[in-house]
Amino acid sequence: MEIGKQIKKYRAALKLSQEELAEKLYVSRQTISNWENEKNYPDIHSLLRLSSLFEISLDQLIKGDVEIMRNEIKKTDIERFHHCGAVFSVLFLAMLVTPVPLAIGFGVYGFAAWAVLAVVAFGYSLKVEKLKKTHNIQTYKEIVAFSEGKRLDEMEEQQELGKRPYQKVLAAVVSAAAAVAVCALMWRLFS
Repeated sequence: MEIGKQIKKYRAALKLSQEELAEKLYVSRQTISNWENEKNYPDIHSLLRLSSLFEISLDQLIKGDVEIMRNEIKKTDIERFHHCGAVFSVLFLAMLVTPVPLAIGFGVYGFAAWAVLAVVAFGYSLKVEKLKKTHNIQTYKEIVAFSEGKRLDEMEEQQELGKRPYQKVLAAVVSAAAAVAVCALMWRLFS
């Protein structure tokens, strides 16, 4: 975290010792030392007093920490997106490959197992869609940029927004074709 460096920098600018700063904030000198050495973090009241004493905004005082936290949140979101996407991909592939073998091998019970697999895959697809909606990513280019921790520039973003309706229609057509193919294969096997 950057807060310790910020406190030390602004304390030095005011030519205050740790003890003098501690007196002004009604804390111990050890507390100031712990903050500056990043052993612990000031509470909100102390942060407000520090920003007032240093005559800077709270945002300036904790700016580095906000950036670090923002990057950590972004990293966590990217990891969650990758995890949900990978699980969904495996389940979707299993849904495409397993209906016929399960139906042949286990009959009605095989179909029940496939239905459970389909429900779980559907749940993960909803998670992926929720993440895509949260981060406003729909097209392949937007997803790749998000996965790499980047954002598209304004021009690229507008181009991708124009592609979204066509991609949704294409996805619907491909999904329908896959469903028809699976149903036709199952009809042929059981007729």
